Amino acid sequence: MNPRKIKDNVYWMGFIDWDSRLFDSLIPLPDGTSYNAYLIEGSEKTVLIDAVEDEFYYELEGQLKDVAKLDYVISLHAEQDHSGCIPQILARYPEAKLITSPKAKGILMDLLHIDEELFITVKDGETLSLGDKTLEFILTPWVHWPETMVAYLQEDKILFSCDFFGAHIATSDLFVTDEARVYEAAKRYYAEIMMSFRNVVKKNLEKISAYDIELIAPSHGQIYPKPSFILDAHKDWVSGQMKNKVVIPYISMHNSTKKMVDHFVAALVERGVKVEQFNLTVTDIGKLAIELVDAGTIVIGTPTILAGPHPDAVYAAYLANALRPGAKFLSIIGSYGWGGRTVEILAGLIPNLKVEVIDPVLVKGAPKADDFKALENLADTIAAKHKEEGLV
Repeated sequence: MNPRKIKDNVYWMGFIDWDSRLFDSLIPLPDGTSYNAYLIEGSEKTVLIDAVEDEFYYELEGQLKDVAKLDYVISLHAEQDHSGCIPQILARYPEAKLITSPKAKGILMDLLHIDEELFITVKDGETLSLGDKTLEFILTPWVHWPETMVAYLQEDKILFSCDFFGAHIATSDLFVTDEARVYEAAKRYYAEIMMSFRNVVKKNLEKISAYDIELIAPSHGQIYPKPSFILDAHKDWVSGQMKNKVVIPYISMHNSTKKMVDHFVAALVERGVKVEQFNLTVTDIGKLAIELVDAGTIVIGTPTILAGPHPDAVYAAYLANALRPGAKFLSIIGSYGWGGRTVEILAGLIPNLKVEVIDPVLVKGAPKADDFKALENLADTIAAKHKEEGLV
């Protein structure tokens, strides 16, 4: 794809990846993704903001064919999906310097073996004149690595936000046109890589609120022509306001746990509690992550295997611990054959979750009438606690 004009002398470059379905060997990509770089041609200097994965350099190289001189490459974030082909770009333009944050310098040297003499580091609020255009650098640590920053093009009021406000979408539309589709993709993206840092994300949202922004240009996904759409969404996600919702990741081997989950879900629904149920044998973990953003309660359903929880339930607990959602409550339901340490093991996997643990319901063998009643009591407890917390 050829470079695409955003504003006068400001262009999108990069690679639209329609085919990939897994990112970082971990994150599902139901809609593909894009790797966005941006070229700015000032009256005196020309810069390229970010790059693409090394394997997609051939596309970016073709887009740069008419760019005779590049004065600077700006790396907003050192991770290779944004920086991977920077060595090739610097080799193509030997006069260019690499601008980045002080912390990113060391990381880029380690990851890409770039010579130290090629770096220029910038401080928070420092500006770079391109002649008739001026870039301001704003340090935004832990969005989502410690070295990240964003860049603000003052005259055109464009915020180049890198991973901040990103969304994994492959599309021919340069700008956001379908907000509903983008909202879900952006919430998935936030949940998977930003949620665990939501307190610093909140601070960085406050930091950039001082700027008059007309366009937000992230490094994944489309450009936002209405910044308030994505800014307001992020403010909601970092607010800590949970919903009257229970997320139930579960797995069942011989249907005992499945029968418990089915009865429990019905009991919650009857009590006015929304439920999102995920069978871990077929679950898109991105969908699970989305629902964890604002769920009031997490309930893990698992059989006991080899005296402990099923490995898929262990993975779900580990994932929740890593993502650090703001859930208020957590419980466990499931079955066992003769005994085990399911509750103790799962409890030990979630030290990052600041939750109240509600007494679990574990059943020996297949569930009986008393066990179903215990599940109804658990539903009563959760509904009451959600009401006490004011969750809606």
